[in-house]
Amino acid sequence: MLVPPVMSRDLVRRRSLSHVLTFSALLAMAWPMTSALAADEAADGYDCQRLLEQSAPTTASEWFDRSLWANHCYEFKARAVRIGSDGVRTLALTHNIRDGVEHEVARFLDGDPVIFERRGRIGRGGWASGDAKAPASPQAIMAKLGDHYRLSLGGEERIAGRAAVRLDIEPLDDMRFGQRLWLDKMTALPLKQMLLDTQGRVLETFQITDIEHPSVFEGRIEMDRVRTPPNDAWQPGWLPPGFVPQPVATADARHADAVHHRLYSDGLSSLSMFVEPLDPERPALAPGLHRLGISYAAVRHMVLGGQPMQVVAMGELPPDVLIRVVEQVSLTGAESSSQARSGEASNDELTPEEAP
Repeated sequence: MLVPPVMSRDLVRRRSLSHVLTFSALLAMAWPMTSALAADEAADGYDCQRLLEQSAPTTASEWFDRSLWANHCYEFKARAVRIGSDGVRTLALTHNIRDGVEHEVARFLDGDPVIFERRGRIGRGGWASGDAKAPASPQAIMAKLGDHYRLSLGGEERIAGRAAVRLDIEPLDDMRFGQRLWLDKMTALPLKQMLLDTQGRVLETFQITDIEHPSVFEGRIEMDRVRTPPNDAWQPGWLPPGFVPQPVATADARHADAVHHRLYSDGLSSLSMFVEPLDPERPALAPGLHRLGISYAAVRHMVLGGQPMQVVAMGELPPDVLIRVVEQVSLTGAESSSQARSGEASNDELTPEEAP
């Protein structure tokens, strides 16, 4: 992994997180929700055998919907390649289900011996509100997806020796990237994914090269538990339209409650924020913009409530979006309690041109 020398080990670790998100996006994208699941949600799960009873998709949204549940419900082993700015990497992927809980593993077969592992359930689309349960994330996404993306079907191609349907996902503004997906005609599993920048240029390609006997799980996938929102002392003053908080773990276990992590998403694109006190005993990240493969990280040192803090926003988003996010963090309930530290990361200094 090529890492600019200005980065600390913490930021290298967060770069690895971006690869986790890429893997999870391919295997478990939170896509639209069918009416069948809406009726099933009271039981907090989805019966995977429903996939075998449904007719073949014919529209872009139907393919999008089917692929969601295929990602959750099919068990398989596969080989894949990832082609990005840091070269070509090969991976071994597995997805299986035990007692209604999904287990995904991605293992890089060349370069650094990196393994990513995830166990989980079908996610929720937000925090619980009052007495109401948070909806399944697919339901929450479908309600707003058309506000920010246009879905259309392309032609048919052959990927990994299998017939595939191309699905084009075009953003309606310049605050997010587009995607191109090739879905297996038999299972609706994604066989290939391209991430496109705001000019339509390919940033990264992730492609299955071989997949072994995908089969539908004979049972139900569990829903994640309903989570209550944290009581944050800070909040982003601006987010790209459509980005909403996601119910994820909110603190770094290695640093107790000092490092807080928040995840925001529009359903397809994600933005991670890390906020932590600046500690003179630990090296801080250099303020500015850092490139992490196809992702960027905007770093800013600020004063929140009289305490120097480090704010990091990272994701596969245009760099000016990340810069705007870190420049507008404030205390909860305060009109504008954040200030840039003297001589560090002023509005004029934090620009896209600073990325290595």
